[in-house]
Amino acid sequence: MEVKKKEAEKLQVAEEVLKKTGFRHTTVLPEEAIVNLNIRPEGTYVDGTLGGGGHSALICEKLGRNGTLIGIDRDNAALEAAEKRLEGYNCNKIFVHGNYSEIKAILSKLVKEGRIGKDKIDGAILDLGVSSFQLDRPERGFSYMREAPLDMRMDQDGSFTAYDVVNTYDEYDLSEVIKTYGEEAWAKRIAKFIVKKRQEAPIETTTQLVDVIKAAIPARSRREGPHPAKRTFQAIRIEVNQELSHLAKAVEDFCDVLEHNGRLCVISFHSLEDRIVKNIFSKRANPCTCPPEFPICVCGKVADVRKISGKPIIPTKGEVEVNPRSRSAKMRVCEKI
Repeated sequence: MEVKKKEAEKLQVAEEVLKKTGFRHTTVLPEEAIVNLNIRPEGTYVDGTLGGGGHSALICEKLGRNGTLIGIDRDNAALEAAEKRLEGYNCNKIFVHGNYSEIKAILSKLVKEGRIGKDKIDGAILDLGVSSFQLDRPERGFSYMREAPLDMRMDQDGSFTAYDVVNTYDEYDLSEVIKTYGEEAWAKRIAKFIVKKRQEAPIETTTQLVDVIKAAIPARSRREGPHPAKRTFQAIRIEVNQELSHLAKAVEDFCDVLEHNGRLCVISFHSLEDRIVKNIFSKRANPCTCPPEFPICVCGKVADVRKISGKPIIPTKGEVEVNPRSRSAKMRVCEKI
């Protein structure tokens, strides 16, 4: 009975977030994220992937008038939407157009401008991947379910798009991107079909690309598992936005700028992201490089974080029912020591 009660309570939290959050953006792991951030009312917290502002709203609810939220996003449209959504909260709010991997430069700039007093923070959350805000805007080209130009840029000030990947990469490089970032078993065949199709005319839209992918994957394989274009679209999006290289740098740098007892929560949505986060947390929590047979440590490397969550925190069944996109989410948490 107690388990069912907790499940119902978390379902209610998810439903409330769904109602409160605009632009059809539903916050993933809302209660778990806020609990693990261990928010101090006067502290400074960073939402490195602001999106629709769902996590930021929950952080602002916990902050006092002297608390500060710094919201960062590569997407100007998301920044504008989140700023409007958060205007009713009384804490200090700073919105930054940038990449979360630039956190050290961002904090340094804010100190120089006198907007914050120091280049350290009390906590941060990174909710990775593409946001519901972006998926639900067809013209952005992230979704394989709707017709749109091949774009997929998180930062629309950038010039490199999904069109460039699909129409200019050679067959080998295209195959490597799809295999590595999409973990797609049919990567070589998909790349071959794309190259052949673009020889007739450039592939310009999401639906054109979906048709090529469907033609490349045998019918028997298309009948099972997720949408046949899901992995390829994911791979191209990651390549366009260089998400994994930015993630590795960001996790290291966010650990560096945490205050003592400050926490970093990272929510990932596929194994490549989760592996990067897991490995960095593990390395910083256990940095010793001495051989196992050494009786004492002589390398002098000392841990500067501890892992709050051994295994990743995942959504409840109730949250997945309310927000199916949360199904693959995993959250890992570390604390500065």
